[in-house]
Amino acid sequence: MDDQTAVIASNVLSPEQRDGALRVLAEAQAVDGRAAVSEQGRLRLRSAGTPRSGVTHVVGSESGSVVGYGQLEVPEAPTAEPAAELVVDPAARGRGLARPLVDAVLAQAHLVGRDAVDFWVHGGHPAARHLAGAYGAELVRELRQMRRTGAQTEAVPLPAGIELRTFRPGEDDAEWLRLNALAFAHHPEQGSWTEQDLAERIAEPWFDPAGFFLATRDGKVVGFHWTKVHPATAAEPELGEVYVVGVDPAEQGSGLGRALTAAGLRHLTGSGSGERGLATVLLYVDADNPAAVRVYERLGFTIHEVDLMYRARYQADRWTRTPA
Repeated sequence: MDDQTAVIASNVLSPEQRDGALRVLAEAQAVDGRAAVSEQGRLRLRSAGTPRSGVTHVVGSESGSVVGYGQLEVPEAPTAEPAAELVVDPAARGRGLARPLVDAVLAQAHLVGRDAVDFWVHGGHPAARHLAGAYGAELVRELRQMRRTGAQTEAVPLPAGIELRTFRPGEDDAEWLRLNALAFAHHPEQGSWTEQDLAERIAEPWFDPAGFFLATRDGKVVGFHWTKVHPATAAEPELGEVYVVGVDPAEQGSGLGRALTAAGLRHLTGSGSGERGLATVLLYVDADNPAAVRVYERLGFTIHEVDLMYRARYQADRWTRTPA
């Protein structure tokens, strides 16, 4: 970095900082062909004018212009590691900005007593993987994006006593959040969703309750399949997504998850009334969940790309590291 380069960390950003970071994200996606920050991270950035518990924004600037952005989330649970995402403006890459962003994230985590941070590398970007190696970071997670194109989905009967309906915004919110927390108690991201997390997604242009299926037993929600449609871009047509499928642990083994998955896929790919008729559907699944991977492979999904997570640790002697 030179004297005109600065990195700041704050739980609130000015409108100019926020808009600059959003521009960097857009420029990086145009060049890299994928989002450098997750949907959750982008939503938090858009509302960065208001502080959010556990979330810190890191902004790198050159001559007053934003050229890098990082986001750190420190969960309340002491057993869950902080997680971070970073992006550098393609026009500013190769000038050593990524290291100060990483250092700032690690320093912020250290300030609250957390000396390990999990960094996402979306798409396994080679430069980011090289940077992880320079920090001695260890690979701790592999998230696969799987896709299928043109495959048909057979209807799967619902288990006895189960009824299927769609989500009712404003009525089903609390019940869905309860089940989501129960179904994903083991999941550090999905299981911790709050009312704000749900409300932000309901407010998104892509949200469609007609593609948000709830399974009920005696009026109680015991499963769901929330689908999503990504709008067409210059690079790709409209894409359907198996956004999230969750089942009450008490219903595990009943076939409910399979039936819900099939119902959502038919909604996305079918040509009937109210169905979307999309050719390609994507989903995300952890590589260390072989049972789920096998289910999706049987449905015709194959690996499209991989997101990696590296765990880096705070080092007080960071200035003595050998440059990458």
